[in-house]
Amino acid sequence: MIPAIVLAAGKSSRMGRTKALLPADPSGETFLNRVVRVLREGGAEAIVVVIGGDAAAVRASLPRDEASLAAVENPHFEDGQLSSLHVGLAALEQRYDGIEAAMVTLVDLPLISPSTVRAVFDAFRAHPDAPLVRPRRAGRYGHPVIFNRSIFGELRRADPAKGAKPVVHAHEAEEVHVDVDDPGAFADIDTPEDYDRIIRPRV
Repeated sequence: MIPAIVLAAGKSSRMGRTKALLPADPSGETFLNRVVRVLREGGAEAIVVVIGGDAAAVRASLPRDEASLAAVENPHFEDGQLSSLHVGLAALEQRYDGIEAAMVTLVDLPLISPSTVRAVFDAFRAHPDAPLVRPRRAGRYGHPVIFNRSIFGELRRADPAKGAKPVVHAHEAEEVHVDVDDPGAFADIDTPEDYDRIIRPRV
């Protein structure tokens, strides 16, 4: 089993509004609900959403009464993204026995396509010993990323000030890349300018 973690706990300070609750398309579907839907359509059987800033409103926005979807709060979300990843990994291991890996993505990238999610899952299943799998396009790396259980310990020991990047860099020679033609897997939306450029034409 490869469950998914959505990191949605940030303060959205650069955006000025809670990104998880922003509309991603004309239907009003939020960033977070779109990410959850796309993960499911791409094959994720279980999803944990890590919340923090504006936690009550974000939790209330999620679909209710779904056993395969859980929201967990990071009380220390201001410590950075790595702290939320730690909360997400702990939640997965408490809920599910024998997970072999975890798929991780950010609420900041709501336009990832289900086909990219599926391709990353397929690549990991074809290379189950790979420490990580991530999409690539024109030399850039995007999301979602699958982390093998074999490096969970390294992620937990990583320096919060540096995040997960040093762990990723340490395994670059062994990782598996999935070449995709999906701009959404690389479209990180952090500021109002990003929203106006990438999302506004869609809504």
